[in-house]
Amino acid sequence: MEKFFIGKGKKVRRAYGFDEIALVPGRRTVDPQDVDISWQIGNLKFTIPILASAMDGVVDINFAIEMGKSGGVAVLNLEGIQTRYKNPSKVIRDIIYSSPQEAVKIIQEIYQKPIKEELIERRIKEVKRANVPVAVSSTPQRAGDFAPIAQKAGVDIFVVQATVVTVEYISSRRKGLDLEEFCHKLPIPVIAGNCVTYEVAYELMSTGIKALLVGVGPGAACTTREVLGVGVPQVTATIDVACARDDYFRKSGTYIPIITDGGMKTGGDICKALASGADAVMLGSAFARAKEAPGKGYHWGMATSDENLPRGARVKVGTSGTLREILYGPAKLDDGSQNLIWAIKTCMGYCGVRNIREMHRVEVAIAPSIKSEGKFFQQRRQIEISD
Repeated sequence: MEKFFIGKGKKVRRAYGFDEIALVPGRRTVDPQDVDISWQIGNLKFTIPILASAMDGVVDINFAIEMGKSGGVAVLNLEGIQTRYKNPSKVIRDIIYSSPQEAVKIIQEIYQKPIKEELIERRIKEVKRANVPVAVSSTPQRAGDFAPIAQKAGVDIFVVQATVVTVEYISSRRKGLDLEEFCHKLPIPVIAGNCVTYEVAYELMSTGIKALLVGVGPGAACTTREVLGVGVPQVTATIDVACARDDYFRKSGTYIPIITDGGMKTGGDICKALASGADAVMLGSAFARAKEAPGKGYHWGMATSDENLPRGARVKVGTSGTLREILYGPAKLDDGSQNLIWAIKTCMGYCGVRNIREMHRVEVAIAPSIKSEGKFFQQRRQIEISD
């Protein structure tokens, strides 16, 4: 990729997000009913390529069960409200009814309560009883402590997740997680993340993980990019990590699915992520709008509770419909936020592909005017509504 100088001795390259590209239709079309959008991690196969992110305004026990019954999987945050409080709904009410000025402080106070090991086991078993896959998430610092508990309770997928994850961790105060040893000891699929570069992705794949999360700071409730200035737009990040996945597959014979995590508002964004090389996507704010979401139309970042440097905000996304409507329709809104599954299948049909692997080869065009070209009346209507 061509690089440019922005000053003496500093080279940069252009990176792209979802609003800057478009997918080019194929030379043939495929009936959406004949499109296969399933994906697999380890021995687990899912009928839809969508995960719900491990955020407390999105996933609780009931939501995880409904998401599992819908063909996807929701990730439960083992360091969140569900494992700190026996009655998490009361605590969530304190968060969503706090003023904007007090929200971060209240969230910080709520997340200071210790995590209870017995609640980790209880929450996993509650989801497990519904006969759906159970996925849980932990930071690298706590993964070693929580994994044995989760495994004993019957968890199916363990996610090791932080803002940025690397194989090499340097600290004079504590020992980092040996991800290779962790994966070797745990007899269930491990998903690791997050990352945005080829080099880091390739190194992480060699540890034994079964899938990789892509994205630093794109989420609706995440402020990492503002607070730290760190991140790469999701299209470029996904393409780079997908290249690492393909190179690793050619060398090792092991295919590591990648999951684009965050930054997608619509079905079109999801389609662009898949065309950029993703095998699945992880959504937060899209599901925070579901009637079943515990946040009741509010959404807050995983790092909002950081006591030293919060990197998340509490945002109001509203409630737009049921989880079923968001995933399978029928859509009651015309903004692309509902009936995501049919949007994916229809897009793939227009692009002439029959499965996600073929979707990776769809032509992509740089198109900064893709959302504005000829849309004068739509833009005027949005202004009138906002006024």
